[in-house]
Amino acid sequence: MSDLARFEFFITVVSVILTLALVAKYLRLPTSVAFIGGGICMVALPWVPNITIDPDLILVMFLPPLLMSGAYFTVWSSFRENLLGILQLAVGAVFFTTLIVGVVTHFLVPSLPWSVCFALGAILAPPDAVAAKSVLTQVKLPERLTTLMEGESLLNDASSLVIYRVAISSFLTGTFSIVHATISFAVLSIGGLLLGGVLAYFFILILRRISDPLIVICLTLLGPWMAYIIGDRIGVSGVMATVTMGLMFGWRQHDIFGARTRVEAGSFWALLIFLMEALIFVTIGLGLRSVFSMGGNLFATKTALFTAVAGVILATIVARFLWVYAAVIVSKLVSKIFKLNWTFSHDEWKHATIIGWTGMRGVVSLAVALSTPSNMPGREFVLLCAFVLILITVVGQGTTLGVLIRCLGIKDAQDDKNSLLNIAQARLKMASAQREEIEKLAISPTGKVLHPRLLEQYRFRENAIKRYNEQPSVFQPEKEAHYQTLLKIVAKGREELLKLHKAGRIHDSVVRQLEYELDLQEMSAEVSHR
Repeated sequence: MSDLARFEFFITVVSVILTLALVAKYLRLPTSVAFIGGGICMVALPWVPNITIDPDLILVMFLPPLLMSGAYFTVWSSFRENLLGILQLAVGAVFFTTLIVGVVTHFLVPSLPWSVCFALGAILAPPDAVAAKSVLTQVKLPERLTTLMEGESLLNDASSLVIYRVAISSFLTGTFSIVHATISFAVLSIGGLLLGGVLAYFFILILRRISDPLIVICLTLLGPWMAYIIGDRIGVSGVMATVTMGLMFGWRQHDIFGARTRVEAGSFWALLIFLMEALIFVTIGLGLRSVFSMGGNLFATKTALFTAVAGVILATIVARFLWVYAAVIVSKLVSKIFKLNWTFSHDEWKHATIIGWTGMRGVVSLAVALSTPSNMPGREFVLLCAFVLILITVVGQGTTLGVLIRCLGIKDAQDDKNSLLNIAQARLKMASAQREEIEKLAISPTGKVLHPRLLEQYRFRENAIKRYNEQPSVFQPEKEAHYQTLLKIVAKGREELLKLHKAGRIHDSVVRQLEYELDLQEMSAEVSHR
């Protein structure tokens, strides 16, 4: 296949992706489900080529930006408060699932070495950040649950990749040392944490001194790849380094990015992440072409192969439920025995069920499975299990998560947020602070009003927000009418601008500048209307 043909196929795939995104939105499906389904359908078309991609390239190309984006938008305060729960899932659940899957695999396929069985467990253990985000954006959950699952998906890749490395090393060398494995895990994790912190510190120093949005955006794109690649080269966790950098960027974003940079970077990263997530899941769907012929010589019949795969998949899913339920029991026992002041939700068991069900796998499981040594016994079986688990969890669990939430009666509880200001209340605080500041600036020491229009504008704004907060239902029609009037005013300005341009009375550069101003006015009206 020529390079030109590859590019043409890429354009075709992007066109399919956009169509699938619209279909998913119309049918209210997780986009990951639509993209995988589209990839599966494309496999049946005779003109679709059989494209193979280096699995290491998949990890390096897609994983760092996706991890950076997820970490950047993590709510730092919630992440810190729920760090223990996140680590229970990101480390504990991964180790436990690896152990269960390894034992079950060896029981079902005794001819496989223990090292290969545990390598398979490490491959299947971590829920994926991309898959989790794709599904969680479609449902409403209590903030604590969302924080736990998103935080887990950011950190569990580091745990699984360390276990996988140890298992493959044991297969290649024929030896295993629990001490060596523990030291390796500590070095990789702590080293990645330190590397990410150091790189983030230097990037922040540089970014604070650059005002050009284009260069800043390029640096934010370069950062995650640098952290991941450098970490991999020096023998520490590139995943941990990337996540640490993303968390620090998100924490310091208000200090290092200007208003224009935040707006432009937000649009750029939204487009980049959308395309990357879509390409990953379409690639998973396309990969099914080779799955149909997998199985190897380990099994005498297709029935035996099906039984083994089903057993491994079931063990992977059940292990997660066992861990989260056990974590609830142990936490309550520890709190009771040691008389700790831990608080538990009345819906703790329901929450555990939701966490157990949101174990969607994705790009990491796929890429690591593809990167297994070609001479490893049972490699095709490992690949088959990875593909089937991704399909079952993304399509099966992803599409039924909303139904499960409704059946359990879980809502986006506001109890945890009672101590926090909502948007309207925070907006009033801002308006009051702005009004106080303009009163200082608009009135001279002699009492002369220097900026009467600004003073009137900000006083009116504070009063309007205050009235709306006191009686939102009464003033909602007035707010809606105000919004629609603003849109009509902007539309009239745009109409006059285009009329002048068509008449040849203004230059194209003037049109672009003035239309940009109109766009900002329209966007400002839309944001205020929320």
